[in-house]
Amino acid sequence: MTEPYSLYSVIIPSFNRADEMQDLLHSVQNLDFPRERFEIVVADDGSTDNTAEIVNSFQDASFTLRYVSQKNQGPGAARNLGMQEANGDFFIFIDSDVTLPSSWLTEIDRALQAEQADAFGGPDTFLPDFPPLLKAINYSMTSFITTGGMRGKKGKKLAKFYPRSFNMGLSRKLYEKIGGFGNLRHGQDIEYSNRIIRSGAQVVYVDAAPVYHKRRTNLRRFYRQVFNWGIARVNLFHIDPNMFEPLHAMPALATFLVLLVTVLAPFSSFFTTVFLAGLVLALLIFIVSMLDAVRMYKEITPALYLPLVMPAQILGYGLGFIYNFIRRSVFGKDAKVGFKKNYYK
Repeated sequence: MTEPYSLYSVIIPSFNRADEMQDLLHSVQNLDFPRERFEIVVADDGSTDNTAEIVNSFQDASFTLRYVSQKNQGPGAARNLGMQEANGDFFIFIDSDVTLPSSWLTEIDRALQAEQADAFGGPDTFLPDFPPLLKAINYSMTSFITTGGMRGKKGKKLAKFYPRSFNMGLSRKLYEKIGGFGNLRHGQDIEYSNRIIRSGAQVVYVDAAPVYHKRRTNLRRFYRQVFNWGIARVNLFHIDPNMFEPLHAMPALATFLVLLVTVLAPFSSFFTTVFLAGLVLALLIFIVSMLDAVRMYKEITPALYLPLVMPAQILGYGLGFIYNFIRRSVFGKDAKVGFKKNYYK
């Protein structure tokens, strides 16, 4: 990058999320960034609800808004459509289940100019009015205890940070060099980030530009989601071993050990002792995490969900990883998709 980007294209893939789109576009209206320097491109993936009607209702807003659509092919294909139709010299991706703080694009622009960057990734966070379960999921998804800092928070990290598609972007020139998103159903943003990083591009983490991530989910959907991520990590390894680090196997190792000790504990005093010690350790982790969540949210209820949410995250990811590792790395079978029905739900 030799001069500032003049036009940002904010690309939003969507499928049957009209209610979320309305909230998101309302937050776009509140951005404190010059209107002539960005456009919103809604790349609809074959919605059957009133997404088009909602988008059209914002056509008289103070920002440039474009709507493009295709037959349902998945979020990666929708993002590629958005890039093909966009006019900007820098593409930014967000998901339909986020809303934006007013300074979001200003902070991204400032960081890109200061660092002469070709690409960026940003964090996700919560709003005070989020339901307690979503706050608990937000905590589990961003806590060092459960992620090792992988999602880009400041401080120590146990694995490389990859920009994620809920808040990431790259220049048009870089897109023309590396192409668009691949055909993975899950983990496609990590694979794309890997190509961005391996291209030698200057990639920055913009901590000051979070999105408010509503995570359209419940506990069952959250489990399915993280199960898919475990499956995806094995698929990513088979594409490029650089996308695998020891931390990525830790949930699977923990899951395996929990299952092994639980099965053997009734038949062995040693494993009974290990089982009880594990329960004590888990209790301590829950207590520390719950106290930290109370500190973060200034309320108790989200913390009460953590003994359900944190195991769902670790065990879901671990079981997905183990399942696909056995399929692909042991038996040499083809890539596994995981849960795919109602992907956006």
